[in-house]
Amino acid sequence: QVQLVESGGDSVQPGGSLRLSCKASGFPFSDYYVGWFRQAPGKGREGVARIAPRGNDPYYGDSAKGRFPISRDNALSTLYLQMNTVTPVASGMYYCAADTILTTIRNGGPGWAYWGQGTRVTVGS
Repeated sequence: QVQLVESGGDSVQPGGSLRLSCKASGFPFSDYYVGWFRQAPGKGREGVARIAPRGNDPYYGDSAKGRFPISRDNALSTLYLQMNTVTPVASGMYYCAADTILTTIRNGGPGWAYWGQGTRVTVGS
């Protein structure tokens, strides 16, 4: 069956870095758009970034532009989010999602077909 398993979440100090991973299985990963979403405590889900099947055409939400590059390794069926110079605003549960068609990440990406269970990032002392 389709599985998306996130990892890499941790507690980190402001200014630090993390790399999140999302391992996919049960579907042809290289044919799918994939993306990252964040849900901060007490807030709705927001889109962070998404990337096209071939690894081109990355698109970022306002919170990630220029700081959290998204990438993928189709040979490993894995999606990544490199989180650099994090601030407490970056704290939350991070989810990866997949879909066969180009789907917006705006408004929390309600149209995405498949979702992982999430990995938690906490920034602060």
